[in-house]
Amino acid sequence: MPRRPHHDGSPLYVSTQSPALGEAVVLRLRVPHDDRPVASVRVLAHPDHEPEWTPARSLGVDHAWEWWEASITVRNPRHGYRWLIVRGDGGVQWVNQSGVHDIETRDADDFALVTHPAPPAWMTDAVMYQIFPDRFARSVHADSRAAPDWATPASWSDPVDPVLPGRSQQWYGGDLDGITERLDHLVNLGVNLLYLTPFFPAASNHRYDAARFDEVDPLLGGDEALIRLIEAAHRRGIRVIGDLTTNHSGDRHEWFRAALGSPEAPESDFYLFTDPDNTTYESWLGTPSLPKFNWGSAELRRRFIEGPDSVVAKWLSPPFDADGWRIDVANMTGRLGEVDLNADVRQTLRRTMIEVNPDTLLIAEITNDASQDLTGDAWHGAMTYPSFARPLWGWLCTPSEEPYLTAEGAMRTEPWFFGQPLGGIPRYTGRQFVDAVERFTAGIPWRVRLGNMQTLDSHDTARFATHARPEVVPVAVGLSMTLPGLPVLFAGDEFGLTGADGETSRTPMPWGTESEPETALRLDLYRDLIRLRRTHPALATGGLRWLHRGDDAIAFVREHPHEAVLVLASRAAARVVLEPGDLLEPAGARRVFGPAELAVGDDGAVELQSAGAAFSAWALPRVEVPRAGGVAAHASL
Repeated sequence: MPRRPHHDGSPLYVSTQSPALGEAVVLRLRVPHDDRPVASVRVLAHPDHEPEWTPARSLGVDHAWEWWEASITVRNPRHGYRWLIVRGDGGVQWVNQSGVHDIETRDADDFALVTHPAPPAWMTDAVMYQIFPDRFARSVHADSRAAPDWATPASWSDPVDPVLPGRSQQWYGGDLDGITERLDHLVNLGVNLLYLTPFFPAASNHRYDAARFDEVDPLLGGDEALIRLIEAAHRRGIRVIGDLTTNHSGDRHEWFRAALGSPEAPESDFYLFTDPDNTTYESWLGTPSLPKFNWGSAELRRRFIEGPDSVVAKWLSPPFDADGWRIDVANMTGRLGEVDLNADVRQTLRRTMIEVNPDTLLIAEITNDASQDLTGDAWHGAMTYPSFARPLWGWLCTPSEEPYLTAEGAMRTEPWFFGQPLGGIPRYTGRQFVDAVERFTAGIPWRVRLGNMQTLDSHDTARFATHARPEVVPVAVGLSMTLPGLPVLFAGDEFGLTGADGETSRTPMPWGTESEPETALRLDLYRDLIRLRRTHPALATGGLRWLHRGDDAIAFVREHPHEAVLVLASRAAARVVLEPGDLLEPAGARRVFGPAELAVGDDGAVELQSAGAAFSAWALPRVEVPRAGGVAAHASL
């Protein structure tokens, strides 16, 4: 594809990721040095919604790129900007987060600087491992616990029941001490962030229907088991975040039971009751067992999200010392009809976390377009599907026709696709995959994009392996590890587990099969790709420049002040030719993963060849940026 002007929010192009209000920030743009000379370059921002133009100066030309630089002053907590290039022939180009355009662009797709408190520094080095506690491992204590009234006990080898009510009541007895006993598995993989789905008492195996927030479910081992787990994880260099639902509780929750039918109770305004007697109420998607919180309640805010005595603060404080939260259905929290308290709730929640421990992470579940809420004011990133998982499935998956049972007990052959009524999994080209990634990350500040979870699947989805040919699994995992964002491994993916929907994907871990040939190969794949991610800073914080987008293959380069990494991902045999100047010193490329071949022509063009579906990566020299006057310099700003 032709070279295009490029800018992103990474350190190669922006002098600071976390500026203060009033601080001057240096921005850089690179423009192909070709037969269309540049007459001028300007930055357009809208501080206080007033247009502000800043001229850029040319730093000179290096390796067929002309570099431009401008300094702007940050005036607002979210300070958007875009670039305008005026060519010598009178043509213009606008550069924003959605790409390069020849007509004026919208403010919503601007690049953005954010002055809100920064995410923890460790976030960009993290590789996340998600555990659904009931299905991970049983400790030696598990057999001593009696089944609760809501549960149907199951043996570890029993198949998952996909039909209601069993799908929520089937209880395998996994517990927190079981996770502690298996932490060496996480260390061996190389992951360093553990995400636990809810650990509070509830009336289901998923525990998103919390009955209280002030203790760990005794079925999981209670408070002491969580303390043991987090202490053991920290000793191994693994951080731990929990899962909290701020949109609703369960109908067995002590607050709801106190308020139901009792308008005089202190908790009477904790929920959105719709009649004077507190007998009818709003709930999550009309599910009566999940009553929706009323965030207009000052007392609810005090108990739940405000200050050191709140639920949010308790589990981040000694003796628990968790490292953050993933917030379930965060996009629905505080929203109903004409009321929208979402921003207020998330900002209050984050302020409390900062007061307790500023080195904590806050992730929002926003399963659709997340750009509206990912402004940098609270959420450090999102568990979201349209910017990676859904288009990835569309590009790489081959739908299975194996029938499965729905929650209602109906037999279905149409593959489940993230709850969308599309008649199955759409078929995307590589170009469409890239277009979707660009579309759904445009408008999200760069540092927030780095916190978005790059999930192949989760406890709420079918397993990727259900619909993926074995040869494309390295492609999918490789892209999760190398595109900007937080790589995520849902426990069991490394064993090749399958599942037709979000329930049957919650399969108990098949411990004892690690040495089976196919499993051993997949475990090695995950170890190698996690190691690749964690040993190359360009893959953590480097910029992203797309080099090729075709039907069967895509290529991009992640560029960092200290190095660059080139990636080729293909779902079939492919030959990709990169233009001279696309890469800096490609002759010095060093293969760091995969089977594809790289050859450099006499003119500097680069040919990449893959014999089939494959993921490959090469380390490259760091980018050199000319100083004013034309002398090449280290890329750091």
